[in-house]
Amino acid sequence: MTPAPALRTHDLRLRRWNPASDADVETFLRGCSDPEFQRWNTPLRPIATLADARATLRAKADAADAGTGVAFCVEDADSATPLGHIGVSRIDRAMRSATVGYWVLPEARGQGVATRALAVASRWVFTDLALHRLELDHAVGHDVSCKVAERCGFRYEGTLRGAMWEAGRRDAFRDCHLHARLATDPEPHATPGPQEGPA
Repeated sequence: MTPAPALRTHDLRLRRWNPASDADVETFLRGCSDPEFQRWNTPLRPIATLADARATLRAKADAADAGTGVAFCVEDADSATPLGHIGVSRIDRAMRSATVGYWVLPEARGQGVATRALAVASRWVFTDLALHRLELDHAVGHDVSCKVAERCGFRYEGTLRGAMWEAGRRDAFRDCHLHARLATDPEPHATPGPQEGPA
């Protein structure tokens, strides 16, 4: 896979996180330390320190170099102020599929950031990467993330039992909702919604 370009909307810029940037590492740690993020997500590896955050961003950079995933910092297009994260992972070239996830920093919520970032990232997946299926899952009860998915054309496909960790644990599991969008689905007319948060 060729290096991911910066993606743009009229007011957002999606660019790769830089593990060598102290500012990026600090922003990523702040996002992953947010109580609302932690309520709905338990990362595969703990992210409690700057060293943890840098190691995670290095792993994401390695995945991008290997063609198996790309992690984007979502910024304001004019000021370059960080707003959140969106990542495409588990890229499978044979099956032409991938998974997407996102979170928004507390001060940027309620502005439609997640919806607009997901829309542009999905378009990139289906055009530049030529993938066929993009999946999105979230913990059952995370209604905000569910609405973001639906606004961006990700249809609800069912409940996956015990498919993700409970908040803050790696010894207990909870159910998640599976959404997916196909390259052949009609382009949604996504409109930003209020109170968007992490997924």
